[in-house]
Amino acid sequence: MASLNVGNLGEFLREQRRNAQLSLRQLADAAGVSNPYLSQIERGLRKPSAEILQQLAKALRISAETLYVQAGILDERRDPDGLEVHSAILTDPALNEKQKQVLLQIYESFRKENGYSSDLARAEGLDLDRPAPEGENGGDDERHGGTGKGKEGTRGADGEPHAT
Repeated sequence: MASLNVGNLGEFLREQRRNAQLSLRQLADAAGVSNPYLSQIERGLRKPSAEILQQLAKALRISAETLYVQAGILDERRDPDGLEVHSAILTDPALNEKQKQVLLQIYESFRKENGYSSDLARAEGLDLDRPAPEGENGGDDERHGGTGKGKEGTRGADGEPHAT
């Protein structure tokens, strides 16, 4: 296990709190920690437990893994779980909460379609087990403006397929 880098964690937490437009007191209340304790974490004077980091991540609406990496509890990975993308989306101040959730759902649906695990998405409460709406599989479906003929070609007057 890597040693805790508390100074960088505190700076990161402060930046995330400001991006979320929360006061120190608001974040402390949302995470269920005391105001002085959170202040000490942000100033690099305290080493929070993994449980406290998880509470803070939930209150900030970022993944707990992001805070674990910042705290040195987890080694940074080359994003096999989409952690960097999730973090970038969730911490982008230009997006509102609904936009963030929609982007995460789209991103995870593509990952799932390509055979990657969606454990992180499930941990963040994204519903990825919904069936995809018809017409999203790339087929030519007449209900969505297509001809209904797909890739088989056209049909002649006799109803038999003709090569195109």
